[in-house]
Amino acid sequence: MFRATTILCVCRAGKTAIGGDGQVSIGDTIVKAKARKTRRLLDDKVAVGFAGSAADAFALMERFEGKLKEAQGNLRKGAYELAREWRTDRVLRRLESMLIATDGDSALLVSGSGDVIEPDDGVLGIGSGGAYAVAAARALAANTDLDAKTIVAESLHIAAGICVHTNSEIYVEEIA
Repeated sequence: MFRATTILCVCRAGKTAIGGDGQVSIGDTIVKAKARKTRRLLDDKVAVGFAGSAADAFALMERFEGKLKEAQGNLRKGAYELAREWRTDRVLRRLESMLIATDGDSALLVSGSGDVIEPDDGVLGIGSGGAYAVAAARALAANTDLDAKTIVAESLHIAAGICVHTNSEIYVEEIA
């Protein structure tokens, strides 16, 4: 499991939001509190959140953007190509990171083991606090009328109250 971050993506009522906390830890020490772990790619058409090694995540995002361009913006095709290359390339295989990517219509989890997963319920989480954030998001989605952006923010705050590798410095973006 990747530690020291929480990334959450929620698709709801035609809107998609992705967000993360700002904490960066090395071992048991917090070294930064306001890091941004989400980025926009492909002229702001795709948003990506990452968990794991920052250098590895940036290398993967750069590759992913290239795959998206080759796929003419097709999120699924770009994700499949990245996962295939990530799993088979000797250098990429060593990268320790996970990505959640969304184009506003769908959200995908992409991992180095070749996984490309689209959730049934529109909720995806990664990182040490990912499971806590997903549980909170599912509860909020089932029992409230909150929009995707609010659900992401509230769920990340809940995760920050549980996970020691997640803080309350929350960044959330909505993508259409």
